[in-house]
Amino acid sequence: MKLLSASILAVAVLAGCGGMQTAQAPDTPTRTVDGVLIGPTGMTLYTFTRDTANSGKSVCNAQCATNWPALVAPDAAKPMGGYTVVARDDGKKQWAYNGWPLYYWSKAAKPGDTTGDGFANGAWKVARP
Repeated sequence: MKLLSASILAVAVLAGCGGMQTAQAPDTPTRTVDGVLIGPTGMTLYTFTRDTANSGKSVCNAQCATNWPALVAPDAAKPMGGYTVVARDDGKKQWAYNGWPLYYWSKAAKPGDTTGDGFANGAWKVARP
C-alpha cells in the first residue's frame, strides 16, 4: 500500500510540472516558462517591432527605455546559441534573441504578467523561444 501511495504521489508531482517551466542551457541569459522568455528577475521579456532584427542596435532609448528597460548584458558578454549582444545609445550592452533586442515592461506587477503584449498598437510582443 505504501509503495502504491508513493507511486501515485510521484506521478501527480511529475504531471504538475509539465507546463510550468522548460529549462534552457544554464549559461543563457533567459529561461522559458509556459512558452515565454523570462529574464533573471523572473519577469516576462518583450521584443519591439521598431527594432531591426540582427542590426546589432536597440532603438528603444530615453523615455522608451524608462518604460521598457533593456535586458542588460555584462560588458564581457559573448554571443551564444540564439543570443547576441547589441549596443545601446547609453553605452551599455543588451541581450538579443534571434536578433531581436530583449526588454522588460516597467508596468509588470509580478512574474508571469504579460500586460505589455500588444502595447503601442502591437509594437511590443512577448518574446518566445
